Amino acid sequence: MTTSRILLRTASLDDLDRITDLHTQARTAYYQAGGFSEPELTSPEARSRRREMWMRALENDTTTVLCAASGGEAVGILAMGPPLDPDVDAATAGQLYQIHVRPGSWGQGIGSRLHAAFVQGLRDASLTTGVLEAWERNSRAHAFYTRHGWKPDGHHRPGPADANYVRMRLELSPSA
Repeated sequence: MTTSRILLRTASLDDLDRITDLHTQARTAYYQAGGFSEPELTSPEARSRRREMWMRALENDTTTVLCAASGGEAVGILAMGPPLDPDVDAATAGQLYQIHVRPGSWGQGIGSRLHAAFVQGLRDASLTTGVLEAWERNSRAHAFYTRHGWKPDGHHRPGPADANYVRMRLELSPSA
């Protein structure tokens, strides 16, 4: 699969179950890679909570949810919107809530396409800063974001398996 065959489009409620399943697969893969393999990752209750979270995101006017699709199959998702932490200035920053790529599609440029859409969303909104949180044991995500210019900003909060979520920032250079 090449990224030229990947269509990025705004997600709809029709995508809800595909998004929830993709999120579950990606989340399970990175938590297990970080040494956290609780049954909670794939339980029906956890899936139901994720589905509700995605439904709220899809129905929220301040959240943008994009699907990356190939051949009609969802292979990646992105959610972004205003910052969640009160110490982040919403007049200058937007938050990347989530990027997930189906584990079998990792390394094919899908995450980079979604990331580029996030950066374009910041620019379109005249924002200069992006923020996100990544679980500290998700080394794959940290390497991805570092390659794209993100840096930890010193803020963290507790996460599963005695590992924190680390907040990172991306400062955009002025566009030409």
